[in-house]
Amino acid sequence: MLLGLSPLWAQVEQSTQLQPQPAGIAPVEEVVDEGGMLVPPPVSGATFPATPASAERSNYLRGGMVFTGAYTDNVIGGRAVNPVSDESYSLAPTVELDKTTSRTALQLSYAPGFTFYQHTSALNEADQNAAINFQYRITEHLTLSARDSFQKSSNVMNQPLTALSGVEQAPEVANFSIIAPLADRLSNIGNAELSYQLSPNSMVGASGSFSNLHYPNLSQVPGLFDASSQTASAFYSHRLAKRHYVGLTCRYERLLSYPAGGTNRTSTNAILMFYSFYPTPRFSFSFYGGPERADTTNLLSSVHSQSWTPEAGASLNWQGVRSSFALSYSHMVASGGGLIGAVHMDNAIASFGQQFTRSLRATLIGGWVQNDLLDNELFTNGHSTSVLISLHQRMGQRVEVGAGYNWLYQSYSNLPLISANPVTNREFVSLSYQFERALGR
Repeated sequence: MLLGLSPLWAQVEQSTQLQPQPAGIAPVEEVVDEGGMLVPPPVSGATFPATPASAERSNYLRGGMVFTGAYTDNVIGGRAVNPVSDESYSLAPTVELDKTTSRTALQLSYAPGFTFYQHTSALNEADQNAAINFQYRITEHLTLSARDSFQKSSNVMNQPLTALSGVEQAPEVANFSIIAPLADRLSNIGNAELSYQLSPNSMVGASGSFSNLHYPNLSQVPGLFDASSQTASAFYSHRLAKRHYVGLTCRYERLLSYPAGGTNRTSTNAILMFYSFYPTPRFSFSFYGGPERADTTNLLSSVHSQSWTPEAGASLNWQGVRSSFALSYSHMVASGGGLIGAVHMDNAIASFGQQFTRSLRATLIGGWVQNDLLDNELFTNGHSTSVLISLHQRMGQRVEVGAGYNWLYQSYSNLPLISANPVTNREFVSLSYQFERALGR
């Protein structure tokens, strides 16, 4: 939930009055001043910025190496009666490409990782982290956006690109909130969106997204299962005034989980009204709500059920010169994130970034997720709470030192792998070397 790869890129310079832009991607001031429309957060597949405006840069090739030493007081979870602590050492080369032109914006990032444990060497791991974020202005009124992120890891807390994390804008958030301690996991999230500005004050769009969660070795995660989701949606947005947007979105979603012997399926349909308000181009507030219908087939209990429930949510985003803050909350039917079926999910996440000086910055990310199974006859519900605090100091042009703290609490009484030792504390220090080269200079 805290560490999903969602890199952001600085937006291309605008040359047309009707160019649609995702909210929260800079620079949006020119778009608003020239009469162009933004894509409101409730229908955008982008992520709110986790960095202040002064930290945004584009047209660079970056590379480097990150060394991290960490102490974790609960490395194997419920596999032992009492928590087992250990020290670990991680090495992660990184490469990032950030390039913009008059019609495109592209950011690529890749970071493999290698982690070694001091005492429990059987837990040594090799990780993969990759992400792409792309936008293409097909015509002066039509824009295509696409993004994808992939992660292979047995410990999601080891991810080296945590500074690029952010708060999702749209309600259809992938549910990866259940974190199994030291279990191999593959996760993939993708989204594509097409936006067309019909007139100076109206816009339509369509999007498709997917998420996949796979445990290569199910014996490591008793009680958890693979899961996937696919989503299709369309929206209409109307600008009432320069700072006020209203609209309607229709969404279909298919949620799958794969227990032994079959597949549990849930399909949902939702019609949502939304409203977004921009006091300034870099400050937005949105809320949405409407009915959601869920159709569930549970193979274990041979039950087919239908239900109508409300879906609702809100988000706030502010990006200052040296500070940034984002907050979102959603209540909806979502993928179980490893549980045996779909859930009613309440998801709240907030991020705060502060650039104290040109070389000193801090990040705080916190989240809470409640998962209530739609068919709750055999399994109990649960929730997760997590916090990440980090502080980074640049030493010269290429070297940076950092320190941070992770706290994770998970309450799932039917999952001994997690509930036997529900609290994990992790302290870490890092040393990174980074070089960058300006493109086209």
